[in-house]
Amino acid sequence: MHLPPYDKFPKIVSETIILREIQDDDIKDIVEISFYDAMPALTVENAKEMQDRINLDYQNGSSIHWGVANKQTNQIMGTLGYYRGFDNEIGELGCVLKSEFHGKGFMTTAMKMAAEFGINYMGLTKVIAITDKNNSNAIKLFNRVGFVKTRDLEENEIEYQFVNK
Repeated sequence: MHLPPYDKFPKIVSETIILREIQDDDIKDIVEISFYDAMPALTVENAKEMQDRINLDYQNGSSIHWGVANKQTNQIMGTLGYYRGFDNEIGELGCVLKSEFHGKGFMTTAMKMAAEFGINYMGLTKVIAITDKNNSNAIKLFNRVGFVKTRDLEENEIEYQFVNK
């Protein structure tokens, strides 16, 4: 397996987006979508502290977290990454997108790129995503990207697994 941290933070580019490292200048753009341990950021300072913790998790090899940037403007529209370590060669993807960018295909592209990176570069044997059973937007996203439902979990959650086509 080829797990983080890497000599150079991986940048993944498509026709419309760039998955890239989040910089200090980006923090003001992601306050509303910044979370750590399911707690939301309330201020720019909160978001910066959370990003510092996320960066430390990356340096410790237990996660990788990209900003989803618009390729034309380089503005961060959302975030996604692998969280909770890589036990048993499994990576769990999570994502969040600012509401003004919903429905434009950005996260569909980002999730597919990140899932393929996990399988093809990191050497993960399984990429999963977990969501609440009532989160219809996430379920539709997972289905578009190529995830299939694998099991029901406790607390009204369901697990999906990426099927690399």
